[in-house]
Amino acid sequence: MNMRKRFEGVFQKKCLKLFVSAYQTARNEKSVKIEWKENDITKKLHEYLKINPVRKEWNISTDLEHYIDKANIGEEKGFADKSPRIDLKFSTFTFLSLKIINFQSSFEYFYFIEAKRLKENDKPLQVRYISTGIDNFTSKKYDNGCLIGYLVEGNLKLTITKINSLLEKDNRKTEFLNFKESDLHDFYYESEHIEIGILKHFIFDFTEE
Repeated sequence: MNMRKRFEGVFQKKCLKLFVSAYQTARNEKSVKIEWKENDITKKLHEYLKINPVRKEWNISTDLEHYIDKANIGEEKGFADKSPRIDLKFSTFTFLSLKIINFQSSFEYFYFIEAKRLKENDKPLQVRYISTGIDNFTSKKYDNGCLIGYLVEGNLKLTITKINSLLEKDNRKTEFLNFKESDLHDFYYESEHIEIGILKHFIFDFTEE
């Protein structure tokens, strides 16, 4: 129903506002070290998320390293280790009541973030951004979420250019990351994919440039 869809869109925007705010705080406080792994950075940003009073006002919960349930994974020894995980989950509950059609129901909404480290002159990281970032969304291993790139070295725009060059070499020019104006973040990109439509990319620049 349209009301549910509208609420989902508002919820997703709130999640992204909270995460961008966490990045801005970390950037201002210079609390993220460029040698950290991506999970270290995400954990630090999550600390800022948890103490943000707006998150509580919006009734949004967050979890790190969220397991994604997949029906094709049996419950044999070690099955949890084989289950895919995504870096960050946002969730909330809402209650809809439409007296006109005597409709009442509660819904739980989710939004997911997958994060990858990036460097301008580190091709393996750029390849990984595609293979375990973009491709995990296009294969629908991950869904209902976006990609965050943690730039820890080099020039942001040149890094994006190099990611697009790798996509072009794989005959995926139609999937280029294209800059878009956004009221959420200065470095926002979108890529378009046959399988899922638009995928959002936010680049968090932790370099000193």
